[in-house]
Amino acid sequence: MLPSIFGENLFDNFFDDDFAMLPVWGGRNPLYGKHAKNLMKTDIRETDNSYELDVDLPGFKKDEINVDLRDGYLTISATKGLDKDEKDGKYLRQERYAGSCSRSFYVGNMMRPDEVSAKYEDGILRLTLPKQAKKELPQSTSINIG
Repeated sequence: MLPSIFGENLFDNFFDDDFAMLPVWGGRNPLYGKHAKNLMKTDIRETDNSYELDVDLPGFKKDEINVDLRDGYLTISATKGLDKDEKDGKYLRQERYAGSCSRSFYVGNMMRPDEVSAKYEDGILRLTLPKQAKKELPQSTSINIG
């Protein structure tokens, strides 16, 4: 057992990628720090008539989440703001930050926004996207040369 001064893992910072510290590659995510890779974990399930996405968004309220369908991309974004009220005392340590995050999925140009249904419950955003009808390929494979 390690003392808590080492965080979750003694080697958390020892094996970090040196390139991540350069501003070109963005560094740390201001919303969730080094744990940003665990944010917006998504499960995609295929059913007979649709695709279902379950996106983890714990700690967000329904009005802080936006789903947009544009140019064939489904974009899920969430913005978190923190109140800075210190009327009950001052913070000794604050690990929650304000910021935003987003994730995009290519779904094709054949879908309209009114065909997608969304529900947010218990920190999970559930999206249902209908499958598009399969297009029949032409039976003839020969091409006439003129």
